[in-house]
Amino acid sequence: MMKSKGWSNNLQKVLTIYKAKRITVEMSRSEVITVDCAGGTYKKHESAYVDEGTVIGKDTSIWHFSHVMSGAKIGEKCVLGQNVNVGSKAVLGNNIKVQNNVSIYDRVIIEDDVFCGPSMVFTNVINPRSHVSRKSEYKETLVKKGASIGANATIVCGVTIGKYAFIGAGSVVTKDVPDHALFVGVPAKFHAWICACGEKLDDTLACKTCGSEYKLKEGKLYAQK
Repeated sequence: MMKSKGWSNNLQKVLTIYKAKRITVEMSRSEVITVDCAGGTYKKHESAYVDEGTVIGKDTSIWHFSHVMSGAKIGEKCVLGQNVNVGSKAVLGNNIKVQNNVSIYDRVIIEDDVFCGPSMVFTNVINPRSHVSRKSEYKETLVKKGASIGANATIVCGVTIGKYAFIGAGSVVTKDVPDHALFVGVPAKFHAWICACGEKLDDTLACKTCGSEYKLKEGKLYAQK
């Protein structure tokens, strides 16, 4: 009898958990709000804050607990994951994927088709002190078209990350990264050349995955026409 009662209690717990999860999913779906913008609409979760004075392109999605500050500019077809903060002087292009827990501070400029991995970090002050205001000393950081930044990487302010460059997870970038360069480590250093499709190039500077070919000239990589 006691065994039967215990089984019944366990079943009740399972049903309670299932019901709670189902309600959570239904709520998360119902709390997506469609907002008018230039040329169409964008979507935001109800828990996200989008301040007045922002510019957000059509077909962009802004998810749970994110904050886009007044003055920020975000292009079309972007996805901002959970807990993303976009500063008032940040500029994002089109088709950018920003994963969870990323802050894009003032004077960070991100061009089209960039991927920002979960919990990666931008900075905008080179020598911060709590008791010294350095808002007038923010340094510009530029991430060029098609670049990817891995999870938990740190981008020290004032650098440029080149087109289709790739920053390995957990790396710390302290200097400019050339186009198509794979940088890894602490501090991050050149490791290999990488294709626009995201695969490493072989010794002939060709991509075995998509067939693209490149040439190296004066330390810079160029796609063969």
